[in-house]
Amino acid sequence: MIDGEIMQVDPESLITEVLKLKHRDYRLIQICAANAGDGFDVTYSFGKEYKMVGLRLSIMPDDEIVSISDIYAPAYLYENEMHDLFGITVKMMSMDYHGNLYRIKNRAPYRKEPAASQPEKAAAQQSERQEGK
Repeated sequence: MIDGEIMQVDPESLITEVLKLKHRDYRLIQICAANAGDGFDVTYSFGKEYKMVGLRLSIMPDDEIVSISDIYAPAYLYENEMHDLFGITVKMMSMDYHGNLYRIKNRAPYRKEPAASQPEKAAAQQSERQEGK
């Protein structure tokens, strides 16, 4: 059985917590971004033998997070993906694709709009449909 835990951390302590795991020989497994309320949850998963540890940041759309790619080199791919698909700003990436990791038509297609703008968007779509008739 795999033993695991997820710890909530703030963006300011992310690097400190990641370094602690690196010094204890944990490897980076994945980084996952998900819409959560009006912001995002970003979960960093690490593993060592049969133990898994997750570090979770809860951030708002305009928040910036610091890259961990200087600690775990492959993290730059996950971080570029978060930027391209969710519009999350990641500072100091070792390799920054500047929004061009994926060739996609719309920027940040997985980014959910805040609830306050949902009615405005629905009204605009309704107006467009009526004009098209």
